[in-house]
Amino acid sequence: MKRFLTAVTFLVALTDRGMAFPELGRNWDAAQDQEELRASYNFEGIVALSGCSGSLVRFEDSQDSDQALVLSNGHCVKLIDPGVVITNQAANRSFDVLSPSASRLGSVQAVKLLYATMTKTDMSLYLLKETYSDIQKKFNTRPLTLSRTSPEVGTSIEVISGYWKRGYSCEIESEVSGLKEGNWTFEHSLRYSRPGCEVIGGTSGSPVIEAGTRTVIAVNNTISESGSRCQVNNPCEIDQKGTVTQYKKGYGYAQQTAWLYTCRSENGQIDLEIDGCLLPKPKK
Repeated sequence: MKRFLTAVTFLVALTDRGMAFPELGRNWDAAQDQEELRASYNFEGIVALSGCSGSLVRFEDSQDSDQALVLSNGHCVKLIDPGVVITNQAANRSFDVLSPSASRLGSVQAVKLLYATMTKTDMSLYLLKETYSDIQKKFNTRPLTLSRTSPEVGTSIEVISGYWKRGYSCEIESEVSGLKEGNWTFEHSLRYSRPGCEVIGGTSGSPVIEAGTRTVIAVNNTISESGSRCQVNNPCEIDQKGTVTQYKKGYGYAQQTAWLYTCRSENGQIDLEIDGCLLPKPKK
């Protein structure tokens, strides 16, 4: 496997901790002026992890005393087979916390992988050892807030990468009913407008933020690198019958995050058995 999605080059098989390696220099010259790329974006709440990006997030009703959460992609954990869902798995993974100007402030530690899958969506959600209050006191950093509602087409967005310490700006161009990439199929994906969000390796897991807010509406996960039909790193759009309707080089996509709210219990825990939960469940 040469490379998966927008995130990383796999030089070796992924371990269970998702060790991955970004493809340096292929799509972006690392020597260009990083300060210029950072200047227009606020990196508060953004984190970096091995080979991927992520963000500190909270639900609208989260309390400061709650253990904090980190959002990223399922494939930033490991390549998860179609139909497989990981829940409540012990985790030992650290995340670098960035300042508003993208300098490293320190790290936080995951104790549990609450949820991860590459079926229907491409999402991972980690539970940290630290509370939101702990992180505020130690780093003076606030989390981003997960939106309860799905975004509208035409919404101006920012995709902010903790790994590369840079951002992208564009709009949501379309909601795609089906997106096929290799053996994986995602549903209700969000396609980016062009130019603006030509994401590259290492940006996987970046939060998609409604411009001018601190609200996360999706998680960045893939782009068609060469325009090949429905291959890894080259997703294609499909209809409900599985018929290919669109595949073009440079089309990038994100996965919606509002579904998380449909799977929360009264005490705020992720419960996939709740009526109306839109996230895929583990096979029994």
